[in-house]
Amino acid sequence: MVGAVAKRRKLGNPLALTVMVLLAERSMHPYEIAQTLRRRGKEHSVKINFGSLYTVVQNLEKHGYVEVAGVQRQGNRPERTLYGITEAGRAEMLDWLSDLLAVPAAEYPVFETALSLLPVLPPQDVAELMETRGAALAIQAAALRGVLGQLGEKLPRVFVVETEYQLHMIDAQLEWINSFRTELTEETISGIEEWKSFHETGEVPQDWQDLDEQEIVPAPERKA
Repeated sequence: MVGAVAKRRKLGNPLALTVMVLLAERSMHPYEIAQTLRRRGKEHSVKINFGSLYTVVQNLEKHGYVEVAGVQRQGNRPERTLYGITEAGRAEMLDWLSDLLAVPAAEYPVFETALSLLPVLPPQDVAELMETRGAALAIQAAALRGVLGQLGEKLPRVFVVETEYQLHMIDAQLEWINSFRTELTEETISGIEEWKSFHETGEVPQDWQDLDEQEIVPAPERKA
């Protein structure tokens, strides 16, 4: 699947995919979908706006991916409409999930954007900011380890691999930040003399100006 490009889809909200996956298990009403996501700890891996679940389900129904499967009546509670996945929805779900797993997406994380612009700040400030970020990430990692421990006791590993991945990525970022901060504090990173000069004099170093005249080899293109 080298060079594959993700398809443009009628619905782009990952929550819609999550809803279809749950409805592929059994018919549910939106409140039950929300409760199931909470019980499985999916709010740690899917951006869930529980108040918009009804809108998501309505959009899925509009595109023919889910349909009304019945009505649930329990005691004196109001009737709740049950939704089930259609054959078209099942095909879309499988194709969409396969794309997400196989095709890298251009996500442009804001941290990468910040790193690309960091010379506007003094090196010592960046080192301090990296230390602050590292401390915050360490807290996040500890919290995720706690969540993973709790979920791991209740769920098979196949249901918590996304949390494992999150923790792995945080640990990797922490390792990179610590290494980068060391280069800043020990002033071993290339270009730091020009960087310091820029903030000491307020003038753009000639070496930096010369870079604008050079034909720099472009980075690999990001494909959406």
